Amino acid sequence: MDLETFRWLLTDDGQRLIDTATHAYADAGADPLRATAAVRRVESDPDRAAAALTVVALRVRAVPKFGPDAVSMYFSPDALEQATRRRVADHRAARLAAAQPSSVVDLGCGIGGDLIAFARAGLVAAGVDLDPVRVAMAEANLAALGLEGAAMATDATRMDLAPFGAVFADPARRGARGRIFDQDGWTPSWDFVTALLARPEGSGAVVKVAPGIPHALVPEGVEAEWVSDEGEVKEAALWSSGLATTSRRATVISGAGLASLTAEDDPYAGRDRPVRPLGQHLYEPDGAVIRAGLVTAVAAGVEGGLLDPHIAYVTSDKSFRSPFMRAYYVIDELPFREKQLRAALAERNVGPLTIKKRGVDVVPEQLRKRLALTGDEEATIVLTRIDGVGRALLVRPF
Repeated sequence: MDLETFRWLLTDDGQRLIDTATHAYADAGADPLRATAAVRRVESDPDRAAAALTVVALRVRAVPKFGPDAVSMYFSPDALEQATRRRVADHRAARLAAAQPSSVVDLGCGIGGDLIAFARAGLVAAGVDLDPVRVAMAEANLAALGLEGAAMATDATRMDLAPFGAVFADPARRGARGRIFDQDGWTPSWDFVTALLARPEGSGAVVKVAPGIPHALVPEGVEAEWVSDEGEVKEAALWSSGLATTSRRATVISGAGLASLTAEDDPYAGRDRPVRPLGQHLYEPDGAVIRAGLVTAVAAGVEGGLLDPHIAYVTSDKSFRSPFMRAYYVIDELPFREKQLRAALAERNVGPLTIKKRGVDVVPEQLRKRLALTGDEEATIVLTRIDGVGRALLVRPF
């Protein structure tokens, strides 16, 4: 939608139309055609009607990211996709607030997801973005949630950032053809990012980057933190030297809380990876732990080792629970060949089957279909490689 239409939505008439669209969307069972017909009966302007319906539809889509706040916020489709999940943004804001910067500026604030988190954490926060519609949405979202903060449409690369105690940036990593994996194609550029991370002492910078960022790309003295939410890796963040407390960190967030594992927790750093034979238990490190290169820290924590030096499965004879991994009891080793594997599972009356795999060329959905199991028992198998040889393990989560 354009800026004029969005600003109209913030008027009393616009708010009434959004209320109408909300009821129409619910009454239509989220059917867009029926909802559109209902809204057009009360609003003849097609742009305004479409804008109101877009607000409502995106609020529904935003609930997994923003929770109850989503029902009063404003989004555009691409900005919602790029926005940080609330729990991740809240973690970053709390960590930044602990450093007590005088203020923080969000470069490329989008619809204000991180700006909201900074304001909630008690920081004096401002945001900038090239897109005036996103800026207007960020302002409206702050107001809707009763938070202080400011936003303006400008080019972040031309700003004087010296007055701000901290800077946060989330470079755009999407172009006309989709996601951009090469950092040289980011906006702002990688050179701009590295300049932010080299800010003088007494100021700091945090830059959100893709989880796949190579370790070798992280500048010296900068901390790289990989963050997962409910087991799904969401992002990596680079913390400048003034804010860094380690070189690599894995942070895992769940409904139970938050936990971090750092390079200092890994006694095998700089040493050969510990490899041992299959034990009674198998541990699958969280994706953030794997990205951070801290699998051997998990191995040390369970008094075990890796099944293979190149594969992120850990084994031990001891039973542990940890937020940094999923734990399985090893029941049996099954044949790796498909025909014999099917026979072994059928003999155990297996039907519903969870397939975990790492280090082998297997598509779980396709294999499950080919196995065509019809039994009543649920089971989990792990397909992996040990010493270069394919192995199939029957396991039970605990």
